[in-house]
Formats: sequence, C-alpha cells, structure tokens
Amino acid sequence: MEFVFVSGHPALDFAGTIQHRRTDATDLLTTPEALTAWVAAAGLVDSPTRASAADLAEAVRLREAVYRLGHAAAAGEPYPAADRELLNTATDGPAVRVELLADGTLHRTGTVPAVLAWLARSAVELLAEPAAAGGAPGSRAVKECAGPRCTRLYLDRSRRGSRRWCDMAACGNRAKAAAYRERHPVHDPAHDAPQAGRPGAAG
Repeated sequence: MEFVFVSGHPALDFAGTIQHRRTDATDLLTTPEALTAWVAAAGLVDSPTRASAADLAEAVRLREAVYRLGHAAAAGEPYPAADRELLNTATDGPAVRVELLADGTLHRTGTVPAVLAWLARSAVELLAEPAAAGGAPGSRAVKECAGPRCTRLYLDRSRRGSRRWCDMAACGNRAKAAAYRERHPVHDPAHDAPQAGRPGAAG
C-alpha cells in the first residue's frame, strides 16, 4: 500500500489516511497490518513493532479527533470539546525512545502506542499555535486542500500564506488542467458535419 506524505506535518498526514471524505471515502487504515505499514512509511521510529487490533481502534479514534480539530482550525471554528479531550488524553501514552549512536546518528524505537502518543503530542503543539487557525500571511496555517474531491488537511508554510493545494503535483495540476480545458474546449468536427434531413445534408 502506498501512503502519501504531503501535508507538511505528521499528524495531518495521519488524518489524511482517509481520502475523499465527503464523496467516495477510502480508508487506508482498515487492518492492524495497514497501521504497521503506515508507521513504517512515516519513519517515526526506525524499527516499528506490529500493531494490534486494539492499537488500530485507538489509532482510528485519534485520527478522527485530529481531523475534526484540524478541520475546525482550517475553518476558524472553536475546537470540539470531546475531540480536544481525547487528544489531550492520548498524549499520556508511552514515549518514543531516542538514542544518539556512536556514529552520531539518531535511533528511534517505540511501540505503536508510543507512536500514537507522539502523534497526539505533535498535534497539540501544532493546534495550540496562534497561527494554526488561519493566521496572518507568513504564518503556519492549517488549511484544507482546494481540490474538488480532496479533503486532506495541510500546513501552509508559504511566505504569503497563499498555498491552495495539498500537493501541487497531484491536486494542483489536476485543477489547473481542468481550468485549461474549460477555457479551451476541444473542438469536435463532427458537430459541423451536415445531418440528414437538414439543408445541405447528404441523402
């Protein structure tokens, strides 16, 4: 399974594991194996452990709370109290262990619950920033992709705060291509051909 990491923040990428939420929703985390694969792909620990069914259930609860809180930030709305409480509680989980190795590199180990707790803590830090909810230009604002079907949240780090797409190579290019087709419709010669029963038609 191929996961996408374009949101600019791990917690928002985590929330993005349901695609197209308002149309044809696709959940990428439907099994413990999929959760294990996402943790590995995200690179949050160097040797991820296997997720259990209980880990998956907790991950889904956390993911949905992060999404709703992030969506509230993007819309400039108050944070839902129940989701805020769930997120705060999730920060109490075990920590990811970090080590400085002899060669100067960083090594990170931890269980899936530790990764989820780390995601919760990072989400709190993100959402607690004054700029999270539509801050001034140049701030790190949480936004929702402007793609017609896309519901991915992302962190706008652009200097002017003008970023519109979660990923320019995907949603951005699709939107630009659609706008170009609308401005330059393809001419169909068949529409100019005379039809039977009309003046000038063969027959």
